[in-house]
Amino acid sequence: MNGIFAFVLHDPKRETFLIARDPIGVVPLYVGWDRQENLYAASEMKALVGHCERIREVPPGHYFLGHEAEKGFQRYYEPAWADPDTLPDRPYDPAALREALEAAVRRQLMCDVPYGVLISGGVDSSLIAALAARHREGRVEEDERSPAWWPRLHSFAIGLEGAPDLAPARRVADHIGAIHHEIHFTVQEGLDALSDVIYHLETFDLTTIRASTPMYLLMRKIRAMGIKMVLSGEGADEIFGGYLYFHKAPDGAELHRETVRKLQKLHLYDCARANKASAAWGVEARVPFLDREFLDVAMGLDPALKLPHNADRPRPIEKYPLRKAFEGYLPEDILWRQKEQFSDGVGYAWIDGLKAAAEREVTDGMLRGAGERFPVKTPETKEGYLYRQLFEHHFPSSTAVNCVPFERSVACSTATALAWDAAFQASADPSGRAVADVHREGRA
Repeated sequence: MNGIFAFVLHDPKRETFLIARDPIGVVPLYVGWDRQENLYAASEMKALVGHCERIREVPPGHYFLGHEAEKGFQRYYEPAWADPDTLPDRPYDPAALREALEAAVRRQLMCDVPYGVLISGGVDSSLIAALAARHREGRVEEDERSPAWWPRLHSFAIGLEGAPDLAPARRVADHIGAIHHEIHFTVQEGLDALSDVIYHLETFDLTTIRASTPMYLLMRKIRAMGIKMVLSGEGADEIFGGYLYFHKAPDGAELHRETVRKLQKLHLYDCARANKASAAWGVEARVPFLDREFLDVAMGLDPALKLPHNADRPRPIEKYPLRKAFEGYLPEDILWRQKEQFSDGVGYAWIDGLKAAAEREVTDGMLRGAGERFPVKTPETKEGYLYRQLFEHHFPSSTAVNCVPFERSVACSTATALAWDAAFQASADPSGRAVADVHREGRA
């Protein structure tokens, strides 16, 4: 199945059931067992806390068949690009890459409700928005032979006043002819929402909370306008090595292994953020970059092509194959704009405000005693302590803690990639600013 899904099918005649989750884990799904070993399934962890002794996520790309329960979770999604013993070697074909993404966007546009596009001002969301705009006049469900029900495309961006992403997002919206909605929030509004964000996201992961809070506030506005589905750009950085730390990748082979690691963990981070921050307000987030047919094309590329390089550019740039394939679709300064992580792009004062709030709320003594209060997945910073404290308020059960990812990271890397640069190993900050020597200068 090519889609985003999580379901349970029950067959009372055969006295069996089937539990399955989509290939990448865009849609969340949890299972748990109580003291009598009764099995529970839910799309939110909070539904199982208090009922189950053990809780875990259904792994992406797996199914669980009732009458074969002794086999446990069985993998059905085994793409060739994820085989650790092989290295993709397909040469670069910009037309094939472009056609694959265009087809993915078209498939994701099958929608009978009002929809919109998220534009951060970066290349990923901007490309998805530009491709969606090409199909706004006809109904995709009827092969565009009849007029679209909602032919006016609405775009959305959020940030603090003067945030780096807002002006580029407006330029993209103007370029594609979208009706643009620029939402501003304050640091205090974000801080006030933290508890609700952690409740809905069911995590204490720093990167996820930093990025989810503005998205949560944005989705509230989107739903208030009657929009029920949005297209977003998640996944491109994992596929093409788009995060700034990829500039430190030693070679194509290691870059590919890291992209595979990132994709296999995406359900714990960006997919959880996109789905849960939007679903909290009844909005569905769709992510065309994670379409399985597009993944086969993009992840089949020779990974040496994805190493940040300059080719015809004045300086090394990440995601070069993607950008080059879509020349002419976006203004040049947008197409070749360097990566901004979402929590940075909404305004650097947002992360600084979070750290300042944590400094006020968490004393030095509290942090020194973190290992005693939180012996499992012990927070290393005051910001992490603050999130863990809020998480424990909502989910006091130790079974909930086991479902939250916890690893050291720099600029959204996996723990494995910290070995790429000696400076990484001394850093515990997942912000893109941690990779200072590849970041553009002069940012406010």
